[in-house]
Amino acid sequence: MEFELTETQRSLRDDVREFAETEIRPEVKRLDQQGEYPSQILDELGNRRLAGLTLPEEYNGRGEGLVELALMIEELSAACMSVASALGLHIGVAAVIERFGSEEQRDAFLPEMATFETVGVLGQSEANAGSNKLEMETAAERQGDGWVLNGHKQWVTNFYDADYVLTYAKTGPDEAAPHNISAFLVPTEEFDRENDWDTLGANSVKSPRVSLSDVHVPADRLVGEKGEGYTERGEIHTGVNVPARGVGIARAALEDTVSYTSSREQYSQHISDFQGVRWEIGEMAERVDTARLLTLRAADCADRGHDVTREFAMAKINATQAAVDNANRAVQLHGGLGYTTGYHVERYLRDAKLLTIAGGPNEGHKDTLAKAVIERDGE
Repeated sequence: MEFELTETQRSLRDDVREFAETEIRPEVKRLDQQGEYPSQILDELGNRRLAGLTLPEEYNGRGEGLVELALMIEELSAACMSVASALGLHIGVAAVIERFGSEEQRDAFLPEMATFETVGVLGQSEANAGSNKLEMETAAERQGDGWVLNGHKQWVTNFYDADYVLTYAKTGPDEAAPHNISAFLVPTEEFDRENDWDTLGANSVKSPRVSLSDVHVPADRLVGEKGEGYTERGEIHTGVNVPARGVGIARAALEDTVSYTSSREQYSQHISDFQGVRWEIGEMAERVDTARLLTLRAADCADRGHDVTREFAMAKINATQAAVDNANRAVQLHGGLGYTTGYHVERYLRDAKLLTIAGGPNEGHKDTLAKAVIERDGE
């Protein structure tokens, strides 16, 4: 079993880490506190073709796999989780088009998606279809040479910078579920904005609720097979970006804590010299390594074409909770200063909490994990 990254993977990780440290981290407090969109940062990531990391080179992508995606997202999230979120979800939309779209769709959309000139976002969740997407109410009816969509989507992350929403809608009766949901590429200007939430964290990239009212979508904007959008999406594993974001936050919280406790003195010694603090730092490091290994294992299994139900659920649960736990300990070990906006650790805690909910709440993934363990290990 190999535990070492390849030279190419290390180079990618190091390049993204340098960019995150020099270009993102100095700006992130201002972006977060002012709720300012990181447009220049995301544009530069596009210029580096990192928005097309997993796309084939024929579409201007870099042809990398999900392990490389996890490595990149960890580095970005360690600096700014919102940036990692916007890019990770965009890559997920591009992956659906590349895997299930028509040749015309791939040629039309993917080259500019690889450079973030065309931005895609995900429209799947609804008010009554959070964990259970099969309960969505958005519907598409065939009319003439296209489809007419009505409904709403919420938590559409990065909607305001996007060009298209990969919109999931029912195209068949409920009794046909899950083979009754299709995916459409709908221009963002066709949506009406309904609500912008003030959120605990992730302040620089918004996730509004938007709606569709008798919006006509041409037939050639149906992505994949009619009625198979939901099942086809289950074959795309770019969702590994969620635990990878958790790894990034957990690691950043650890690094900041080591730096602070090694320089802060109380009772004539550094805080890091107290045994209790040292043990806590060791536990934080364990969480980071465990979360990273589980996340990279899930990504590697997906790259190899294996069923990753168990591996992904385990990574998602562990890494996102590690982010919360490490951020919480970082705030505590920074003392009163950790509760101020002068340090990054309070932001880590606010951003980390989202990850236990995003991509499906961890409670649901625990059910999925248990089912996979019983079915696989009980054979």
